[in-house]
Amino acid sequence: MIPKLLASLLVAALLASVLLAAAKPPSDNQISDEVMIKLTSDPTVKGGALKADVKDAVVTLSGTVTEQRQKDKAAKLAKSVKGVKQVINNITLSKTGR
Repeated sequence: MIPKLLASLLVAALLASVLLAAAKPPSDNQISDEVMIKLTSDPTVKGGALKADVKDAVVTLSGTVTEQRQKDKAAKLAKSVKGVKQVINNITLSKTGR
């Protein structure tokens, strides 16, 4: 009886630790990496010239794009990343934009 109880407690403890680890919010570095992956892989944004700084899960986007829709899409992509609390969009439009 005691071995079964101990085994059950061990399984419960392991399950609880896994669940707690999964509930941990992503770090600023993880958020930054995920935002940059989304920006650089998006065909509209083409985010190679963009930068994402993250502090306390607040993403600040900077850089230059040629169209307003690229700026808007970049903010939308950043907001979609798990753990992001707010996006500050400081992306500017280049003078050659439409």
